Amino acid sequence: MFKHSQLESVKAWVAHPAHAAMPLHARIQRAIRQLIVDGALGPGKPLPASRALAKSLGVSRDTIEAAYAQLHAEGFIDRRVGSGSFVAEMTEFTPGRRLSQRDTLLRNQAPNLSKRGAAMFRSGGVREMLSPRPFAHGVPETRTFPLQLWERLERQVRKEVGVQTLLHGDPQGTEPLRRAIADYVNLERGARATADRVLVLTSSQQAMSLCANMLLDPGDRIFIEDPAYYGARKAFDAAGLECVPIRVDRQGLVIEQIMAEPGRAKAVFLTPSHQFPTGVTLALDRRLALIEWAARHQAWIIEDDYDSEFHYAGKPTACVQGLDPHDRTIYIGTFTKSLFPGLRIGYVVLPPQLVKPMTVARTLLDGHTAPMAQLTLARFMEGGHFGAHVRTMRGVYAERLDVLAGLASKHLSDFVEPRVPIGGLQMPCVLTGDLSERAAVDAARRVGIELLGLSALHAAGDAKAGFLMGFAAYTPLEIEVAVKKLANALRAVTKP
Repeated sequence: MFKHSQLESVKAWVAHPAHAAMPLHARIQRAIRQLIVDGALGPGKPLPASRALAKSLGVSRDTIEAAYAQLHAEGFIDRRVGSGSFVAEMTEFTPGRRLSQRDTLLRNQAPNLSKRGAAMFRSGGVREMLSPRPFAHGVPETRTFPLQLWERLERQVRKEVGVQTLLHGDPQGTEPLRRAIADYVNLERGARATADRVLVLTSSQQAMSLCANMLLDPGDRIFIEDPAYYGARKAFDAAGLECVPIRVDRQGLVIEQIMAEPGRAKAVFLTPSHQFPTGVTLALDRRLALIEWAARHQAWIIEDDYDSEFHYAGKPTACVQGLDPHDRTIYIGTFTKSLFPGLRIGYVVLPPQLVKPMTVARTLLDGHTAPMAQLTLARFMEGGHFGAHVRTMRGVYAERLDVLAGLASKHLSDFVEPRVPIGGLQMPCVLTGDLSERAAVDAARRVGIELLGLSALHAAGDAKAGFLMGFAAYTPLEIEVAVKKLANALRAVTKP
């Protein structure tokens, strides 16, 4: 018979809410197995008779017999006719041994990761809010997305393509979507793309990791904007690259340092259409100079065009890739910002010589992107719905930016100076008073408001303190309520 403590342990395991979904016999089997694994029941120890244990637990004998049968099948117990059930003798490997003090210490130590694994872990990853709240940056409006239209197109795909959508897809991406992407970036972004140069991925983050690992070796240098998108910096750091920060001014990346030391790095990372987080656009003469630098030194330009669809003043500047006759530019795009984050579709337009290597490399990561979503998106684009949706949201976001800028000037003028951008989904604000960035971000979070501090995006220590305020996903009324709540929170922490 079990000791009292062992019986109570089984009862507690069986009654725990976390195990409620398991059948009763499985809960009892797992509880007894845990006693064996933990060493509470050593090799050769007898188990209670099924009738007696059933009575103690208030269950049927058949339930106990089912639990014992599973333990026997897994090799944890021996069953002897006429003698009963016993913990199995496991000599070569005894999972039931008690952990020594040394074992416990080793278990609680940091994992023994590779250098690259340790760098990835230290970075903290790129975490997105599952349920965004004002003013989370980079989040599009999803509540008004034409979901019924999307579902109708998805049904058409299922009807016409059938079970093919349930099988493995082309690792480069479905041909209809690659063609639609090429047509779109050529028309709207001035790119030089063809369907056979497009690689469909799950995100722009995956694209940056691929570029970091396929184009550069650990220890290689890459020029990167300062301030820079945190996801890019983390991807490059994790790949073992040395990020060389280059200052950004009102005309984008300041290229003098690159031109003065042209061979210092093998690549440059840019967000030229709408620099993250400042919102400035890279001047044409600097774009052309970087293209010539890359061609002359056989370097790469990694161009992240993450939200250029949303430009509120005039026509957006053509992408760098479309200006590059030397095929040294990798153009990264995503539908996360223009449609909805749950779609998980991004893409790269590659120089011809990189298409096969990059496609092979992505098969080692996740094989391919889901065909159903790709084919539905292709129809959404081919039917003109993507362009119509972007145009609609561009007007909605422009209005919301105006509302936020006005409310920030009215209610937050004692604390920040808004820097109204000409595009994108977020507005930078620079702190003007004595309030620290950390105090502002913490005060906002306490009242349910999310701000991204600017200082952490800078490599240099002389960054101006401030934060980003995302506006795209929030209605004018939601923005007004949140701005007033933020103003009260900031006043509370600045009161003498």
